[in-house]
Amino acid sequence: MVKVSVVIPVYNVEKYLEDCLNSIVNQTLRDIEIICIDDGSTDNSLAILNDFAEFDDRMIIVSQSNQGHAVSTNRGIEMAQGEYLYLMDSDDIVKLNTLEDTYNLCKSKDLDFLIFKAQAYNELENRFYDGENYVMEGLFKSVGNSIFNYKDIPDEELFHISVTPWSKLYNRQFIMDCGAKFPEGLVFDDNVFFWQVLFNARRIYFYNEFLFTRRFYSLSSTTSGDMRYLDSIEIVNLIGEEFRKHGEFERHKVKLYNEKVHMGQFRYRRIKEEFKGMFFEAWRNDLIDVFGDENLFEDFFKNLKDEYKKLVVRILLSRSDDEFRQMEDISLMEFGKLKKDIEERLGEE
Repeated sequence: MVKVSVVIPVYNVEKYLEDCLNSIVNQTLRDIEIICIDDGSTDNSLAILNDFAEFDDRMIIVSQSNQGHAVSTNRGIEMAQGEYLYLMDSDDIVKLNTLEDTYNLCKSKDLDFLIFKAQAYNELENRFYDGENYVMEGLFKSVGNSIFNYKDIPDEELFHISVTPWSKLYNRQFIMDCGAKFPEGLVFDDNVFFWQVLFNARRIYFYNEFLFTRRFYSLSSTTSGDMRYLDSIEIVNLIGEEFRKHGEFERHKVKLYNEKVHMGQFRYRRIKEEFKGMFFEAWRNDLIDVFGDENLFEDFFKNLKDEYKKLVVRILLSRSDDEFRQMEDISLMEFGKLKKDIEERLGEE
């Protein structure tokens, strides 16, 4: 059995792929397999993969029609044979000692998974910077060098951990046993995978070292501002389901409810103008579903910050994005009347 299976989903990243692959094939840990899933690339990505594979028999290249990051990653995980599992992004780079250091720690401490730090690189601005969620200083201050699970993490730090799989090394058997999967057909899918893994893990360790560089550029899914941003609405709901499944929703519902509204607002503000109308419609329909469950809406609404309460009311009262933009601020003092207005408006649609 190889020590680490590296899974790399690939799609149209010819500009960055060689940097990524060089950072993997030159790892100081040699006993690895490198599973690359080309997801129907239309550029030279597949040719680059095949060129590397000619000189490295540890590489396994799979070519499939375009089905998305989640499908590619899940397929790679299913193919993996290593003791441990590393999920790499094809447009980023990792330090050459990463797999050796993290593998040795995982083995010696019998870990379900290990977390390490990353730095961010903004290609448009040509600068490196430390992102709070990638550095995770609060987590380290809380757990130090101890082995922990999610119950040991203070509530205020739980939502500040990087959800990205590339800042983790996983015990492959643990992943198989807990059944963690990336939700297929959606971007931001690593958010759901993270909570599935975190809630099931019993032995986690934080390695307080920078091992990874995350690249941000205009076409990446996290910065593109295109229609893929609509997926974040469903992702937030799937996260809530994971909390309910593990009996943690009630404890964290204030954060989850407010994050639901915050994330909608965050993506709405950053999606390109041409897609705002579609995003608003999906965002509003999602909130209409909540409003349609009287008990759920009451619990949801009373736990929101006032600014988010006002935002939710404005969304529900607006039949279109244009109407939403033109609506003036509302007073929560008149919420009883506003709720009736919402009911009447929805009844007319």
